Amino acid sequence: SMASPALLMRVVASAYSVAEKAATIVRNVMSAGDLGIVEKAGPNDLQTKADRLVQMSICASLARKFPKVTIIGEEELPTDDVTEDLIEDGHCEEILKKPCPAQYTGIKEEELVIWVDPLDGTKEYTEGLLDHVTVLIGIAYGGKAIAGVINQPYYNYEAGANAVLGRTIWGVLGLGAFGFQLTEAPAGKHIVVTTRSHSSALVNECITALNPDHVIRVGGAGNKIIQLIEGKASAYVFASPGCKKWDTCAPEAILHAVGGKITDIRGNSFQYNKEVKHMNSAGVLATLRNYDYYAGRIPNTVKESLVP
Repeated sequence: SMASPALLMRVVASAYSVAEKAATIVRNVMSAGDLGIVEKAGPNDLQTKADRLVQMSICASLARKFPKVTIIGEEELPTDDVTEDLIEDGHCEEILKKPCPAQYTGIKEEELVIWVDPLDGTKEYTEGLLDHVTVLIGIAYGGKAIAGVINQPYYNYEAGANAVLGRTIWGVLGLGAFGFQLTEAPAGKHIVVTTRSHSSALVNECITALNPDHVIRVGGAGNKIIQLIEGKASAYVFASPGCKKWDTCAPEAILHAVGGKITDIRGNSFQYNKEVKHMNSAGVLATLRNYDYYAGRIPNTVKESLVP
């Protein structure tokens, strides 16, 4: 008889279904019209009813199935009983059929940390820039991002009334990434994707130093990594604190699964063990290919002003 699937593949298969449920919640909150917006640290740091409901749904659903896993979400929420309608019990059969990479077959529940961004690109969500929005579930082991799920609730939303809305991208290191068409940015073109609502003099100084052919300003870390893996941008550059571990964990796993690279602006890799501080204080530099080209052009003045 077949051995039962390894824990990691069961967690990813469940996270896939949980992310699809999350997308439904995100769309329902938007179509109901009352976003319930709360300012956290200021007008660029918002939380909506969707952030709150989605985080409750993701964390409660995964905790029920995998009680010993550490789950860290962006929002500070009361631990009230979560209503049953928020629980997703399903899993993606397709993922369970894939082989677990050998180095991860022995993982135990208590060794996993799941980083959850219930709605990445909240500001864009409130402004109706719906294609910027993602739901991020990143899975870490030994401090490294090893698997991730990115759902885009509004993928295809400009394709007309009959289009199927939303898609789920997932990946595991050593296995690959699925749910999209891997595409490289045009050769010889330097297209930089960066922040839309968190710009600063330092962010702009860094981009100018790269002398890009084109700069794309969009919301959401998940969205920016998708720009890289679909060939719309060649580098994601953010020379500022502000990005957090739940923004980068899932995207990092997917990017690394297809041979890309993400670090802070100084070239340090991110750590995802449960004790780690949540802020990525030294910014983000990510590429699908040619990481060294961009890393070599980050000015020292920029590196020195960002302390990890």
